[in-house]
Amino acid sequence: MKKINVGVFFGGCSPEYSVSLSSASGVILNLDSEKYNPVLIGISRKGEWFRYAGPVDKLLNDTWQNPADCTPAVLSPNRGEKCLILLGQDGPSRIPLDIAFPVLHGGNGEDGTLQGLLELSGVPIAGCGTLASALGMDKDRAHRLVRLEDIRVPLHLVMEPGTPAQIMESFAEKIGYPLYVKPVKAGSSYGVTKVLDKEQLAPAVALAFQYDNQVLVEENIPGFEVGCAVLGNKELITGEVDEIELSGDFFDFTEKYTLKTSAIHVPARIDPAKAGEIKETAKRIYRALGCAGFARVDMFLTPDGEVVFNEVNTIPGFTEHSRYPGMMKAAGHSFREVLSRILELGLEAAQA
Repeated sequence: MKKINVGVFFGGCSPEYSVSLSSASGVILNLDSEKYNPVLIGISRKGEWFRYAGPVDKLLNDTWQNPADCTPAVLSPNRGEKCLILLGQDGPSRIPLDIAFPVLHGGNGEDGTLQGLLELSGVPIAGCGTLASALGMDKDRAHRLVRLEDIRVPLHLVMEPGTPAQIMESFAEKIGYPLYVKPVKAGSSYGVTKVLDKEQLAPAVALAFQYDNQVLVEENIPGFEVGCAVLGNKELITGEVDEIELSGDFFDFTEKYTLKTSAIHVPARIDPAKAGEIKETAKRIYRALGCAGFARVDMFLTPDGEVVFNEVNTIPGFTEHSRYPGMMKAAGHSFREVLSRILELGLEAAQA
């Protein structure tokens, strides 16, 4: 049987570049080698594209970008070709792509930009398409759509450059401290601050503006964060709900990737009926935002048992220790099985 060429995209000009290298390594090492042939496509921090032909360990230590292993490359915009064009010294050559698996986090990869290019080129996508990816990255618009489903979302104010400080301060007083300040479009907790009082508000907003041109001032939701891995197009399955146990202020970048003082419990230490409610809520959110293939839906569970939407990650972390694979494993689905199903779903959607 002919192997399926999977274009695995990694890197990217986003603050989450290094996270992408780790996730892509997890995907490459866990792909079913009897079915799939990974075609590694690296994007540098500057946005340069390369076909990478070296070992996976060079992704993990970020030494992949070197002349011995890399050939400059571009994606053909010709829908009839569905290929990567290598710009080698001996002239251009082509590698056909049966499907693309974007493993980029944050802007210029997870936000619909790469998905739009792939859709233009006619290459099937493993995961969410352009619109769902853009909505998942935009916390403000995702919250607006989910609220229409009668699912609670945190109260928030969108700040633009030049928004008067008085408006921000008045809203902060209305929702009370502590509160959160976040970039509208960023991931991995970059630029996020838990603000305890008025004096911390302006510096937190200034920090968030370093990552996006829009900033959220958002109410704090008491309780703890839970997550749900969703897999599917029309028929959806979920992993087991997980629970983040915090000992510090919030699940920031350091805690997400080191768990120095925090812990993730899978399954979550909650009543089975409440876990079932969270799974069904995750499916409703997934459908409301038009997700496909896979996504991780993050929510809060309040002390009163109310489920509150936080955000959707359309390309969640994909190392063997990441939350999405962990939730699916707890439900009886191995990492390899999940990756194969994601690719099958992408190919099925392209043929529909």
